[in-house]
Amino acid sequence: MAIKQFKPVTAGTRFRAVNTSSEVTRKGPEKSLVEALPEKGGRNHHGRITMRRRGGGHKRKYRIIDFRRDRFGMPAVVKEIEYDPNRSANIALVEYMDGERRYILHPVGVQVGQSVVSGPGSDIRPGNALPLAEIPLGTTVHNIELRRGRGGQMVRTAGAGAQIVAKEGQFVTLRMPSTEVRMVRSECFATIGQVGNADHSKQSIGKAGANRWRGNRPKVRGVVMNPVDHPLGGGEGRSSGGRHPVSPWGLKDGVKTRAKKKASNKLIVRGRKRGKSTK
Repeated sequence: MAIKQFKPVTAGTRFRAVNTSSEVTRKGPEKSLVEALPEKGGRNHHGRITMRRRGGGHKRKYRIIDFRRDRFGMPAVVKEIEYDPNRSANIALVEYMDGERRYILHPVGVQVGQSVVSGPGSDIRPGNALPLAEIPLGTTVHNIELRRGRGGQMVRTAGAGAQIVAKEGQFVTLRMPSTEVRMVRSECFATIGQVGNADHSKQSIGKAGANRWRGNRPKVRGVVMNPVDHPLGGGEGRSSGGRHPVSPWGLKDGVKTRAKKKASNKLIVRGRKRGKSTK
């Protein structure tokens, strides 16, 4: 998909670059495969803001994506390729022989009219889903399961693809897009090919309003606030704060809060940070 660069007729269009949507064949979604997506504005079920700087934005509807690909052995024909406002990748509308329609992530090279199938014994072609144990070494895959039957949870963003580098026993070793090398159980399913819309990373927002369309509100630095509003506020002239970056409640910014997940970490052969092992 090509990138469109705007002429600098205004300050907002000077650096703006967007996708041309040349792959998209249909504008509106399939009505039977969408559901309401209420705006939360960063609030939890108590109405309290737990994620700051969220709110506004264009109204969206959620597209129900088939990450499980659990209709084995039945071919499905790609009917349309559509834009999805809830993810960076495009989605493909497929129709099975019995008339059922589903959305899947659109892989690179899959065109309208092409047939895709899932299940053990499927051909090694882009868009087909099958167990990792049956996929040859060196193949690029996406939409990878972590637990069998749960549906794809990894490698789903635009342009992403993981490579199968080794097989040993009940595990298959994958090189992830982040350069992390990890093991996944061989019975887990994955889809052949790379996720489409690879030029998504080349887009340039161009203006602050484009972030507001996406529901992202502005961020105000703590050092420009008053002392009553932030620990870094106040001072004579332009002060740098005088302490490590903290939140408005005095908690350190940038400190990792993720609990150590031993069951997951032991399957990581090489981490994505400086090639260090997590074992």
